[in-house]
Amino acid sequence: MKGPFELIPAIDLMQGQCVRLSQGRYDAATVYGEDPGRVASGFMRHPVRRMHVVDLDGAKAGHPCNAEAVGAIVSACSGIPVQLGGGIRSLEAVESALGMGLERVILGTVALRNPDLVREAAARFPGRIAVGIDARDGRVAVEGWLEDSTAEVRDVARRFEDAGVCALIHTDISRDGMLTGPNLEASVSLAEAVSIPVIVSGGVSCGDDVVAASRFADRGIAGAIVGRALYTGALDLAETLERLACS
Repeated sequence: MKGPFELIPAIDLMQGQCVRLSQGRYDAATVYGEDPGRVASGFMRHPVRRMHVVDLDGAKAGHPCNAEAVGAIVSACSGIPVQLGGGIRSLEAVESALGMGLERVILGTVALRNPDLVREAAARFPGRIAVGIDARDGRVAVEGWLEDSTAEVRDVARRFEDAGVCALIHTDISRDGMLTGPNLEASVSLAEAVSIPVIVSGGVSCGDDVVAASRFADRGIAGAIVGRALYTGALDLAETLERLACS
């Protein structure tokens, strides 16, 4: 299931706005745009292959909360796939999200709490279900990163080896939004432990981080999600995409 490495811009939603958190803290949110559709349109001026969207309110509440903003992003991204995570914890929610024009949904908390639901969703919607594994010190965090579990990252990932899950999004919470560089060692270790493609998330600080991640494509790293570095200008999207195309 390996394909070209993807640089994936991230749009995190809180109360209809585009924000970024620091280390998953909801009280440490920075607003980067009041119009998520416009933010998406800005990214679409470049040859990106996918958009990553997180409903932060939904992740905290346990059900989707930013449908209008998600719809605006999907409209702005006509022509490329959009993936959404945050608060999707039932088959009905999965079906509703995919019905909005999303290419895939990301199941996180429910992947730990109810893996059978993930399996059923993956069987019903082949190639459109990803699993989000948010880690703190090697353990999986749930409920919008507000609660830690005792489950180890690899153990959770291996539950879905034969489920038809299309990707794992591996986020190191301690690095998310901190611009300290992604935890490539942990992501590559995970990719080597499973057959499912792994997308790196959390901590990307510059184009060099993305290029470094792309060098592990043959070991199962399928892409890197970039958030704060895009909004601060620490990563030049056009330049980094060109570097990836030439590598």
